[in-house]
Amino acid sequence: MSKRKSGRNVHGILLLDKRLGVSSNKALQEVRRLFDANKAGHTGSLDPLATGLLPLCFGEATKVSALMLDDDKRYQVLVQLGVMTDTGDAEGKILKVRPVPELSIDEIVACLKKFTGEIDQVPPMYSALKHHGKKLYELARAGETVERKARRITIYDLQLLDFSKDQLTLDVRCSKGTYIRSLAEDIGHELGCGGTVKQLRRLEAGQFSIDHAKTLEQLAEMDEQALRQCLINVDKPLESLPAVHLSESEATRIKYGQALSIEKPLQGMVRMYHANVFLGLGEMLLDDKLAPKKLFNLDNEPA
Repeated sequence: MSKRKSGRNVHGILLLDKRLGVSSNKALQEVRRLFDANKAGHTGSLDPLATGLLPLCFGEATKVSALMLDDDKRYQVLVQLGVMTDTGDAEGKILKVRPVPELSIDEIVACLKKFTGEIDQVPPMYSALKHHGKKLYELARAGETVERKARRITIYDLQLLDFSKDQLTLDVRCSKGTYIRSLAEDIGHELGCGGTVKQLRRLEAGQFSIDHAKTLEQLAEMDEQALRQCLINVDKPLESLPAVHLSESEATRIKYGQALSIEKPLQGMVRMYHANVFLGLGEMLLDDKLAPKKLFNLDNEPA
């Protein structure tokens, strides 16, 4: 998350269609300047080579950004067969080039089925995961390679959209923690020739879709009112949680950190509201009491 001392109190989520060649953080800073927002963060980085959906959180919405990291994702990826790079994508140094065998559609589909469902995946060296306090990509850039433990992920759906002699276009629906670069490498290895990501585009993240995202160019042409209309309410990612509506006195007690007795058959986390204003997240305890867990201050809306 990035902060600065000056700027406006802007609260909400913006869906950005990140362009090719920029980091997620640079894209965030560009949009933050348009809003003149004093607090912002993104939810799950996209590599500079990747384009597509990047949800940006402003103000109090940054409090839900960690929850959004757990969302399932959907990507469209172009896999270059017969090429292996040190990063697992076309931006890396080519390590090996191998001939691509004659492949039938049936052979490719059979291969993809092996990677559908729950699978174990070894994270790439060029990733932000840490080893003894250092990020893996820092070690990789220094020429080091360390052993990485395989992690359990889920590929919900893996569809072949197009196929040429040495390229596959795939539609991937996957769980959090999935590295598409590793998936492309593993598929290429299974096909006997290796592979690397040539193009990557994120289409969905949780309930959000690229269909509702804006490019930086589109945002730059908007006035202040139009920009604010692009913001999604901070509680939108929490819609799956039950809602509890509180009276003024109950809301005051919650704001002071006090638990309330609630006569509702609820369990676990809930959304709390007063006069249709989102107050934050609470937890229903075993004694039918509602305890505040994460409060939001939306009183200072953008001017």
